[in-house]
Amino acid sequence: MDTLDVTWAGRAELARLQDDRLATALAAAKRSPFYAGRGVPGSRAEFAGYPLTTKADLRAGYPFGLLAVDRAELATYHESSGSSGTPTSSYYTPGDWRDLTERYARKHVGIRADDMFLVRTPYALMITGHLAHAAARSRGATVVPADNRSLAMPYAKVVRILHDLDVTLTWSLATDTLLWAAAARLAGRAPERDFPALRALFVGGDPLGPAKKKRIAEIWNAPVVEEYGATETGSLAGECPSGRLHLWADRALFEVYDPGTGRCSATGRGQLVVTPFQREAMPLLRYNLEDSVEVSDPDCACGWGLPVVRVLGRSAWTVRDGAAELTQGDVEDLVFGLPAEYGVMFWRARAEPDGLRIQIEVAAAHRHAAERELHDAAGRAYGLDARIESLPPGGLVPERLLTTEPEVVKPRGLFHAGEDWDKALEYY
Repeated sequence: MDTLDVTWAGRAELARLQDDRLATALAAAKRSPFYAGRGVPGSRAEFAGYPLTTKADLRAGYPFGLLAVDRAELATYHESSGSSGTPTSSYYTPGDWRDLTERYARKHVGIRADDMFLVRTPYALMITGHLAHAAARSRGATVVPADNRSLAMPYAKVVRILHDLDVTLTWSLATDTLLWAAAARLAGRAPERDFPALRALFVGGDPLGPAKKKRIAEIWNAPVVEEYGATETGSLAGECPSGRLHLWADRALFEVYDPGTGRCSATGRGQLVVTPFQREAMPLLRYNLEDSVEVSDPDCACGWGLPVVRVLGRSAWTVRDGAAELTQGDVEDLVFGLPAEYGVMFWRARAEPDGLRIQIEVAAAHRHAAERELHDAAGRAYGLDARIESLPPGGLVPERLLTTEPEVVKPRGLFHAGEDWDKALEYY
């Protein structure tokens, strides 16, 4: 952890640093065709009234409409997952990558040269796997590239690798760690006991409330360290030793946008707007990530002096039930508020005409108690008369998904007599 870069004498010092770095970002934006056409503000005062950059702007500029350098200067090209709509393009120079890896490596559980680091997020066009890989290598760690979008790396194999290689650190979706735990138990291994080398689970990419985080840490007997970012921006926030998720406000300017009023503020609940300071290839000014967040600026025992964020989920995933507005994080808090002994790890919910419907996987012995308690919790928190449905283990996550290792086929043209040659040109 580069403590000099995340500890401040006070908020005034941080504001001065932001002013200096914002000037650099504005100068870079003038080289972008998109911002040159829109006009670039000349000061922070003008910046406050500048229009937001939207995902629609990025899509309209596909693929290189926001490029601010010659293509020969690029190191990588990426596209977002498209989880809330059409994917967006982004690109980075080698200089951008130095900033990206430094931000990702800001973990209070440090990445060390003796670590065996399993990267279980997509490589391909998204940045997440490449970013963790590069940051781990920058610290000398050994990387295990366990891409979660490859049929060559099913859950049963992940469990075997975690155990046999003495993996010390992992990077994945928070929910993926629950799938590993279920797969480990089906393989006869206890997550809390049979993986003693595991030092920490780095997670990001899906909502993580305190109840879910605590449950994962108990299941694996290892700390859970949260990260937040996006393919268009890289890491935007990291967790401090006190367990709070801090925005990297020395590397980007953050605002909270209220879609109802159209106004932005430094704190509150709304959509996160970000202006990265270090972007050579693709400057972004007031880019609305459309993630639902809560931002606050409390004094924290860690001493980092940076704003605190809670990520509630994609705004596109927010649903209404009567007067209540619910994010994925809101529902997840209810589910993981159930007692640990009920063993509930997997759920899904849908807003239907007659109200919110929530399904959970739970053993028969705890079915009635789990249904009653989850129903009552939804009523207390949001005034909802939610419909709770219990499914047996395997009802949401089939056992075969966690236990089988599919055959990995390479392109092949020549077969023996009697062999199945219908997949001669497939590769999966």
